[in-house]
This record gives sequence, C-alpha cells and structure tokens, in this order.
Amino acid sequence: MKKIELEIIALSHSMSGTQSYAVVLGEVNGLRKLPIVIGGFEAQAIAVALERMKPTRPLTHDLIKNITSAFNIELLEVIINDLQEGVFYATLVCMNDHQTAEIDSRTSDAIALAVRYGCPIYTFEHILDNASMEMNTSTISSSSEPFHSGSAAEPTSTENDLSHLSIIELQKMLDQVLESEDYIKAAAIRDEINRRKSK
Repeated sequence: MKKIELEIIALSHSMSGTQSYAVVLGEVNGLRKLPIVIGGFEAQAIAVALERMKPTRPLTHDLIKNITSAFNIELLEVIINDLQEGVFYATLVCMNDHQTAEIDSRTSDAIALAVRYGCPIYTFEHILDNASMEMNTSTISSSSEPFHSGSAAEPTSTENDLSHLSIIELQKMLDQVLESEDYIKAAAIRDEINRRKSK
C-alpha cells in the first residue's frame, strides 16, 4: 500500500470533551486533514517539542528518546496504520545497527516521538477516506510554521483572555505557566507575544 505523508498543522482543544485535545494532521501536498483526539498529557508532550520548550526535567517522551539514543536506536518513521471504532493505531519503525523493528504504539505517543526525532508521519488512503476532512487553502493558517496552538477558524478562550494583557504581563504569565509545566497555555501565550512583536 502506498504511504501518504502527514504533517502537524494544529493542536487545539477538542469539541468532544473539556479535558480532550485534538492534534490535526494535514496531508502533505494535499487538502485532507486528519483530526485525532488525544489526552491533555500527550497534547502537552507534543506542544513542548513543537515549541522547542525545555522542561526542567525530561518528560516521558524525552526520556524514551534519551534511552533509544543511548543504545543507537533511531526512529525512522511513524505509520498510522489502522482505524477501528474511532480509535487510531500506529506503528513506530525503528532501526539500530543490526535490524529494523516495528513497534506498536498509541498514536498520540507516536506523534510525540516523531516530533522529537523529526521523522515523517505516514498513513494510508483507506484511513484518510474513512476519517479525513477536506481543507481548502482559505482555512490553512497564514503562519509560515505548519503548527499553531489554537484553531485556525476561531480563537480559543485562552487567546481571548490574553488580548487585554501587556507584553510585560504576558511574559510574567509565560514564566509562571512554564514553571507549572502547563505547556499548552505556554504555547498560546508565546503565540500572542510573537504576534504582537511581529506587528
């Protein structure tokens, strides 16, 4: 089966639950997007890597990368290879000096590791046929980065709350949320600071 490459285009609150998030993967050179509901911990793990934040201590996915790197194991690619009853399944394709192995993984964990390794994420046509949504060019974020921490369609409540704060207040808030390891909120605050500085 032909593999289709995906890229992370958004990480935002999910409509399906207050404690859930959605990572949205977009088809490279295509218009389809694949929304995947993930937990808060996994969303933070993905946001930390995307935003290149440095936690005071390694998070679980950082630890996994440190262990695999110590033993010369490389993550070559992530494949989202199945969809059953609304649940996505993924495989990590790993290699060391002697062999290649495929390891079963939760999709959210696989994405968090892919971001850390900078490896490609793939899926197959039948999964996009069953679970993707069409996306035209007007709905794609105008940012030069493929990732943004909020929804492209409407601002999150966090973004609305930040609009009345000064840059100094935003910087203080950013320091506080980084201290408390709330990396999703930190990403939104950093986006707001960068947006104002670019004006």
